[in-house]
Amino acid sequence: MRIADVLKGKGSDVATVSPSTTVAELLALLAEHNIGAVPVVDGDTVVGIVSERDIVRRLHTDSTGLLETVTSEIMSTHVTTCAPEDRVADLAKVMTERRFRHLPVVVDGRLVGIVSIGDLVKARIDLLESETEQLQSYIAG
Repeated sequence: MRIADVLKGKGSDVATVSPSTTVAELLALLAEHNIGAVPVVDGDTVVGIVSERDIVRRLHTDSTGLLETVTSEIMSTHVTTCAPEDRVADLAKVMTERRFRHLPVVVDGRLVGIVSIGDLVKARIDLLESETEQLQSYIAG
């Protein structure tokens, strides 16, 4: 199963913020969409990603004025991305090993979607259930 298959099921809409978005605006977006991270984009180019974890870390070390801080000051700039043709199993392993939960999908340097570890787990479970049904049908058959 490929990332393109996951995006077909969940869609390719992505909530994003710009580097100049304030943390207050970011928090409102996370709450509105019930999500845990958003890519930070300049045009269509991913320049970072900011997650709840980034906000909490910053809150712990420097809470003064955090809501007025811009996302470029707290975002992670080393962003691992993937392509639609990448395999779900491979990326689930990478995400688990590197301990991050959101992966922007990029084509020709342009953001085209995002997948979470939850999306990948769901895709793998769906695949296993389908294989189980096929095997049961074959055995009964």
